[in-house]
Amino acid sequence: MRRTRATFWIITLATCVGVLVTAALGRWQLSRVEQKESLAAEMTARTGAAALEGEPLLQALAPVRTSKDHDAVLYRQVHLRGRWLPQYTVYLDNRPMDGRRGFYVLTPLQLAPGPLVVLVQRGWIPRNFENRTALAPIETPVGEVEVTGHLALEPEQAYSLGSDQTEQGFLRIRQNLTLGELRTETGLPLAALTVVQEGAASQGLLRDWAPISTGVEKNYGYAFQWFVLSGLILGLYVWFQFVRPRRRA
Repeated sequence: MRRTRATFWIITLATCVGVLVTAALGRWQLSRVEQKESLAAEMTARTGAAALEGEPLLQALAPVRTSKDHDAVLYRQVHLRGRWLPQYTVYLDNRPMDGRRGFYVLTPLQLAPGPLVVLVQRGWIPRNFENRTALAPIETPVGEVEVTGHLALEPEQAYSLGSDQTEQGFLRIRQNLTLGELRTETGLPLAALTVVQEGAASQGLLRDWAPISTGVEKNYGYAFQWFVLSGLILGLYVWFQFVRPRRRA
């Protein structure tokens, strides 16, 4: 009898812990949803603000600023003037746009005036599936150009089986690229943020960028799973500790 009662209370305690922990995790995921929705509203407000240019733009791009300072200007509209450095153009492979696979085309832009260089995500070109190295032609104007877009972090890392780093020198076609790598390889004074160029298709490039997403759908899904697990633990406890014994009796 004592052993049975002890087992009952151990199971009860374990059930309480399981229900409380899973419910807390579900609530935490919902709090993450609130944070991300607040961030999305802030992003929307930033995209509607006046475009940065001149000295405010240079301050926003300064590499010496903290990551927190950079986060505060993400997705702000910008207006750049400078000249392209096409010798450092990079093609990021396996990047989708409009349901097709291809390349993101990234070219550094030497700002005018000043030594600062900004890596611009210029657009997308389709991939030649018969010959990966056969790149669709793009136009890169010579001389001073104007570019409009929004501030962003470096492109997200795509899944890769190995490293792009080889002893072949500067690689144009890559799976991934970080600003640190490009800064080291080229010696360019790259800004700590990139710019995603916006506008209609031009120069052989598409710019149907995916809308900015905070990923709240995942958090809703995780919260649902945790609450279901919490309810399942409680349901199994009630079934095996109360309902099933009474049915047997």
